[in-house]
Amino acid sequence: MPVNIAIDGPAGAGKSTAAKAAAKALGFIYVDTGALYRSVAYYVLSKGADCKNAAEVVPLLSEITPELKFIDGTQRVFLNGEDVSDRIRTPEISMGASAVSAIPEVRSFLFDLQRKIAAENNVIMDGRDIGTVVLPNADLKIFFTASPEERARRRHNELTEKGECVTFASVLAEVNERDYNDSHREIAPLKQAEDAVLCDNTDLNLEQSVEKVISMIKETISRKGLDI
Repeated sequence: MPVNIAIDGPAGAGKSTAAKAAAKALGFIYVDTGALYRSVAYYVLSKGADCKNAAEVVPLLSEITPELKFIDGTQRVFLNGEDVSDRIRTPEISMGASAVSAIPEVRSFLFDLQRKIAAENNVIMDGRDIGTVVLPNADLKIFFTASPEERARRRHNELTEKGECVTFASVLAEVNERDYNDSHREIAPLKQAEDAVLCDNTDLNLEQSVEKVISMIKETISRKGLDI
């Protein structure tokens, strides 16, 4: 049976970056489920629809074919055959993804794809509800977090390095709003699974976070006698 690692946590905690690096080091497939929700939000917004309005979003799902392709070990996100990996990484799309992810029909639409990938591959999958809903029987569950201020600082640095003019205060407000939306939605809210290991990386750099994740995965594989 494939080895499944679930990593959950709030936006900006660094879980995707650490998961991606760990997957590369261990030869696993990295699955960024947030990218799938971003692709849905991207399509909804491109049609001028409201990401918060299920009546506008649900009819559009039949027009969407999202795919995760692994090219040279890197995950790329395709929407209706077109690579949208870079276009879905904006603050607007981020908030849109949070909104569409609260719609049950959207979650159901994407669950099958996520679970199919996990059933066929050794994966490190990250998102908001992987350990609680998508892969409740994962071999290891990690809840990645960091303080809102630290996550906002990282995001602010990332945006300014791209040449975007944003204030730290506005980024922090966006982080807090995203946290509230993700943790208070009725369907699969963001929360730590009861059997998940808490990993607070507020004071860890990227290398330390990656080393910690790899160490936990290796320990789990050894303890359970899993075959990779």
